[in-house]
Amino acid sequence: MGMATGDDRAPWRTASAQWFADRMPRPDEFAAFLVDDAELGVVSCAVGACDAHAPRPAGPSGLQGHVSNVSTDPRRRRLGRARACLDALLTWFEQETRVTVVNLNATGDGAGLYESFGFAPPRHPSLQLRTAGRPSV
Repeated sequence: MGMATGDDRAPWRTASAQWFADRMPRPDEFAAFLVDDAELGVVSCAVGACDAHAPRPAGPSGLQGHVSNVSTDPRRRRLGRARACLDALLTWFEQETRVTVVNLNATGDGAGLYESFGFAPPRHPSLQLRTAGRPSV
């Protein structure tokens, strides 16, 4: 998404590994779909998680889906692999969860793929406030 990720010791990497490990045993809240290439190994993926929000008229469960980590190895791009992963993920959201809306953040390169699945700007403007956050202990 255009951000510096740091080296292999960057603190976010440990936190991210723990986040994934915590969610892997929850197939009703988390899913990841991958494409394995005989030569390169995993070359594409799409990850989805259910986020709990307050119930609302259009979503009585309060669950919203979030798509992340859609990526493809540059050596295997434009071959439909990310599309296959995203299609499987959206099918999971529809058939295996109670979400009524799925959100994502898109790069310019990925916007066309997401739009082809029906993603569009939200009805209400999405705004964000960045805070310093609480220091890590």
